[in-house]
Amino acid sequence: MSITATATPAKSLLSPTNHALVLIDFQSQMAFATKSIAPELLRNNAALVSQAAAGFKVPTILTTVAEKSFSGPMFDEIVEAFGGQAMLDRTSMNTWEDEGVIQEVNRIGQERIVFAGLWTSVCIVGPVLSAIEQGFEAYVITDASGDISTEAHERAVERMIQAGARPITSLQYLLELQRDWARTETYDMTTGIARKVGGAYGLGITYAKTMFNASEGGH
Repeated sequence: MSITATATPAKSLLSPTNHALVLIDFQSQMAFATKSIAPELLRNNAALVSQAAAGFKVPTILTTVAEKSFSGPMFDEIVEAFGGQAMLDRTSMNTWEDEGVIQEVNRIGQERIVFAGLWTSVCIVGPVLSAIEQGFEAYVITDASGDISTEAHERAVERMIQAGARPITSLQYLLELQRDWARTETYDMTTGIARKVGGAYGLGITYAKTMFNASEGGH
């Protein structure tokens, strides 16, 4: 029996319309003790994910824990990307145990959910395992999440993968939403985000455009 290839994407790939994003506890108090990733890289990756989701109009839930009494406000990079969208503040460490968050999940109505936040071993493991157990597909942006040690972060990621979660990275998230440089309506936005917060890849785009007026949409 032979297999015939077709020029179609895998169903497991993310698109702007087939998932929801949940950003959890990107707050000062949580960031102070995060040691598995440098704080400037964490903020950069949070900005990359937020700008990508906002630009592609991905339905996004922003949630905090004890914002006023203990943990502080959400990162400015996230707040600015979503234009003042309301934060859902919780008392529960596991986001999935908060009725307000679950109401938003059900209102959005996506069965595929992408998660990122602090800390990986508590604030991300809890909702990811809970969502999977209830039949949702879960993706975790591992370089936009962090923990009190590399050990804690890595064991948490392993635990989620063992349960069926799919790990991705921040830049991968942006480029998977674009996926085809011929999609001219989002080309400038995607490359613009990459140039600002896409690290060395963004520098490469700037160099190619400045020196050769090159673009990734050409052949």
